[in-house]
Amino acid sequence: MGLRFIFMLTRNDQTVEDAETHLKTALAAGVHHIGFKDVGLPFERLKQLNRAIKTGGATSYLEVVSLDKESEVASARAAVDIGVDILLGGTHVEAVLPILAGTGIQYFPFPGTIVGHPSVLAGSIDAVVESAIALAARDGVHGLDLLAYRSKENVTGLMAAVCAAVDKPVIMAGSIGSKERIENVRRSGAAGFTIGTAALDGDYPADSPELETQLRSIQRDVAGVNQHLSPHAPKNLSQSFDAFSEVWSPRVAGQVNDMMVKLVKLEGEFVWHHHTHEDELFLVHRGRMMMKFRDRDEIVNAGEFIIVPHGVEHCPVALDGVCEVLLFEPASTVNTGNADDPRRVVTLKTV
Repeated sequence: MGLRFIFMLTRNDQTVEDAETHLKTALAAGVHHIGFKDVGLPFERLKQLNRAIKTGGATSYLEVVSLDKESEVASARAAVDIGVDILLGGTHVEAVLPILAGTGIQYFPFPGTIVGHPSVLAGSIDAVVESAIALAARDGVHGLDLLAYRSKENVTGLMAAVCAAVDKPVIMAGSIGSKERIENVRRSGAAGFTIGTAALDGDYPADSPELETQLRSIQRDVAGVNQHLSPHAPKNLSQSFDAFSEVWSPRVAGQVNDMMVKLVKLEGEFVWHHHTHEDELFLVHRGRMMMKFRDRDEIVNAGEFIIVPHGVEHCPVALDGVCEVLLFEPASTVNTGNADDPRRVVTLKTV
């Protein structure tokens, strides 16, 4: 699934006043995980905000910043009333779990000791890990919300230690405002991370401080660390065919999972053959081809394609000179199939 980016509509641990405007920008940018805090806006606006997040097709998160038990219980009840998908933060697990029971809300509390506002993670790495292990062992706790970059300890060591100690997903929160830190989070084994203030203030390294540019830059960097960026550019078929002249010698132009895109030039008649396991698609780019079957002949013109199922004997024939054909077939396909023919090609060149 890869590292998850959660955009928080928050600054200094409060939901921002113009959250609705920023939400529209985030949804338009294709952000799929969006959260807010339990403070900063009236309850009804938080409820409307959550509804808009889910209507927009995103997963909603509410992060609790309350430090006392009574306020945290009130926040957990608010999370239920608001209808969020995931509740982040909080430390009073014993009081919160009964409130969330049966609601379907996933719960990711803070491990360690949380102090101050904005929240800071206090305590040694060993102490935080011990807390994480105890929390992750609880039924009803689906993961952890670790304020890693708000700790005075070695942050990369802290993240790695917590992720290694528990078998539930860990989300990193607090001051993750660069690709380097996103990469640190990924290497730690975390499931995701939150960014709020850095994007809203235009501080994330990007071409512009505008929020849309900030979010797209974060998404690009997340895709990069997840190795989800495509190395492929468009290919021009005419130029690709012009790059070689040999006939009956397929060239590999690309691969889609276990299927290869091949380009081949046909001239004259090939050999009768079949493929025991592989289906083939023949798409004529230029020229005309006749596909001979045992029961009929089919003419395939430029811009048309024909599928030959495995096991079916066939014999392609180029009409009117050279015919350029795009093949889409399993990588295991050999051009001559079961036939013994000198035009058999096992090792294919690329184009």
